[in-house]
Amino acid sequence: MRTKSTKKHTINVVTLGCSKNVYDSEVLMGQLRANNKDVVHEQEGEVVVINTCGFIDNAKEESVNTILSYVQKKQEGLVEKVFVTGCLSERYKPDLIKEIPDVDQYFGTTELPSLLAALGADYKHELIGERLTTTPKNYAYLKIAEGCDRPCSFCAIPLMRGKHKSKPIEDLVIEATKLAVDGVKELILIAQDLTYYGLDLYKKRALKQLLEALVKVEGIEWIRLHYAFPSGFPLEVLDLMRQESKICNYIDIPLQHISDPILKSMRRGTTQEKTNALIREFRERVPGMAIRTTLIVGYPGETEADFNLLKQWVKDTKFDRLGCFTYSHEENTHAFNLEDDVPEEVKMERANQIMALQSDISWALNQEKIGKQYRVVIDRKEGEYYVGRTEYDSPDVDNEVLIAAQDGYLRQGDFYSVRITDAEDFDLYAEVLP
Repeated sequence: MRTKSTKKHTINVVTLGCSKNVYDSEVLMGQLRANNKDVVHEQEGEVVVINTCGFIDNAKEESVNTILSYVQKKQEGLVEKVFVTGCLSERYKPDLIKEIPDVDQYFGTTELPSLLAALGADYKHELIGERLTTTPKNYAYLKIAEGCDRPCSFCAIPLMRGKHKSKPIEDLVIEATKLAVDGVKELILIAQDLTYYGLDLYKKRALKQLLEALVKVEGIEWIRLHYAFPSGFPLEVLDLMRQESKICNYIDIPLQHISDPILKSMRRGTTQEKTNALIREFRERVPGMAIRTTLIVGYPGETEADFNLLKQWVKDTKFDRLGCFTYSHEENTHAFNLEDDVPEEVKMERANQIMALQSDISWALNQEKIGKQYRVVIDRKEGEYYVGRTEYDSPDVDNEVLIAAQDGYLRQGDFYSVRITDAEDFDLYAEVLP
């Protein structure tokens, strides 16, 4: 007589998009593990959960192609069920249900309990900070808030993530403590907007108070700030950064543009003068800090004069790290009412010009590092090199420090003093000091 199989199905979580999505996938996986489910990240599984991105055209295309790929596997009998969650699903659920009906179920960004129920699991409220991390063991993302209250004209994030909602300091300390117990040494603070943290909970900007609590967590050695908004930035954070060795002298602050007409149309709440004053404050209060920013080119109405001003500003400001996006015309945003009047090839050419400038700036800044000593953390071994980072570099997007593996064994997650021996535009080469 045939008996019913009791084999547990493996749930494969596939993550697309930004670090906020990585965090959400880790929370989902932690909940599944707590329900005694077999769960893997981007491996093989009978059940697939795709955590999608819906931010700009390229990200949406990647998400749709990934969904179609797994639907094809389902039709071929290689997987049994396909579930879709995340920003694309939040934003376009009715369209997706109509266009790709073979997905078993779609869920939005706030429907974790419902997704878990569909996977045969219960949402456990008591699991504060319990996650199955997917990053190298020495660092982890710490999402301190969800959503965004900013009115930026080009951005669809509030449509997908809702209003800003800060997490209580005490909950974040619990989460950080659990991560430290698991061997995490670097916290990368993320949110749609770090600057706004605490206004909803504490009726004041409380990023400084959060950092003061996090630096006390035993085992955490570096705390890094990502995604700060320029308008209303709490300057007291800079003084704490200068005083407290655990807080990396690093900030990721997307500035987007410098032309006043473009900034006004983007609804950024700032001006060229205010932006430059803020950068001066950063550099005066924290000498030597690394500033990462992102820019948008090809925004509606961006003239050649606007772009030339942006180029000159990039040359003059000499950002340590910089990324550049072409404008994506997103429905239901304020800017969608404007004519998308910069041709795609002009957008691409402008982005390429900005990144060529930044490559030269990065090369020159890196040449100045040759012969200097830095403290680095080892993230991984890759080919013939150990790959590390200084406090001035975030994973995946910034400089890496390459140390020849033949020179001796280095342990992932450990810190070493090194001397820079050579430099390229985005890589540093180093030797470990005795």
